[in-house]
Amino acid sequence: MLKRDNAILVFIDVQGKLSEVVDGSEKLFKNLHRLLAGMKALDLPVLVTEQIPEKLGPTREEFQEFITEPPIAKSAFGCCGEPEFFQALEKAGRKQVILCGIETHVCVYQTALQLMESGHKVYVVADAVSSRDPENKKMALKRMEHEGVRTIGTESILFELLGDAKDPAFKSILQIVK
Repeated sequence: MLKRDNAILVFIDVQGKLSEVVDGSEKLFKNLHRLLAGMKALDLPVLVTEQIPEKLGPTREEFQEFITEPPIAKSAFGCCGEPEFFQALEKAGRKQVILCGIETHVCVYQTALQLMESGHKVYVVADAVSSRDPENKKMALKRMEHEGVRTIGTESILFELLGDAKDPAFKSILQIVK
């Protein structure tokens, strides 16, 4: 199970026009917002990456309120290919890594496998990732599961991290998932 003191969210490349053309973008944005709001309510760290931001633009405006650390620019598809990302992850000292963002079959997929290779437990939030072609997402999730990556939904992950209805964050999480 996920533990708050050992988990971190990685918010991958939700930028510019690409984010608008992925399959189910409206639902994706809703779940990403819920996920980020939940991480804030639960006081979990979030690392944000941006794929070549000088070309693809910054992280979407509606998510900026949740970004407390500067996004990590990268050119490698897998986040671990960027030394600054891996340093930030190591500094956080957390071994359970939750992934969300785009595109499932490229940056999310490669990041998941890189993190598995480096000894992390990886969780992909299946309803908070997308690709332009839904078949690419489906195949990538299947392949990641085959490789040992755990898939989970937004609401499930928030309640798993919460753990108990007596937790002070319960009311906040309840409002987020409604």
